Amino acid sequence: MIIIPARLGSTRFPEKVLADIGGYPMVVATAKAVEAIDRVVVATDSEKVAAICLEYDIKAVLTSSRHTSGTDRINEAASRLGLDENEIIINVQADEPFIEPEIVDDLKRLVEKQSRDENVMICSAYKSVTAEEAADPNLVKVVTDESDYALYFSRSPVPFDREGGFDGYKGHIGIYGFRHRMLERFCSLPSSVLEQTEKLEQLRALSHGFKISMCRVETQSFGIDTPEDLQKALQRIKRQV
Repeated sequence: MIIIPARLGSTRFPEKVLADIGGYPMVVATAKAVEAIDRVVVATDSEKVAAICLEYDIKAVLTSSRHTSGTDRINEAASRLGLDENEIIINVQADEPFIEPEIVDDLKRLVEKQSRDENVMICSAYKSVTAEEAADPNLVKVVTDESDYALYFSRSPVPFDREGGFDGYKGHIGIYGFRHRMLERFCSLPSSVLEQTEKLEQLRALSHGFKISMCRVETQSFGIDTPEDLQKALQRIKRQV
């Protein structure tokens, strides 16, 4: 199942999940981008978002407004839906309307591959980015080991390029895969100092000693975090028409 967390009160870009993307509210555009892969549910704290999803025949589950992360929100939705503990849940961010369906497939296969390792809490993905792109704090970077397990995520350009010439920056894609039981386990963990400092929920898992398995993907997708990102998205749509 694909669950899309959609909080209406974004601090950096209020009501961004309802911004128009090619004639659809952003959360609807994201749902439509992946609906051919699996069942899609939107987990939201807003009756307004839920009603709009219903207009487009997209199932929505109302969740608490007190959640501090999207993963906590989808955990409540998964519980309300009564999903089996082994159900694969893919968390696609509502601000990723250009996400390619094949990336969801790749992540689903990675979750299946890692399902027997109880130390792997989350599966996710990254793309190669330039040094200039890595300097943007809105683009989260990830450093991985030789087996593509995440070592750290940061808004800073990591690793630090002391001598210059490094060209291996990895940009994190806003998509996560869990077994339901691991999602519940993640949400039972206390928030960590690193998570609160970087404002990156995935650091909760690493801080408590769990692994995050990553896969490299080719993508033209990007998250819409700011009004400037929205203008970039609208320009992209205009070029495609």
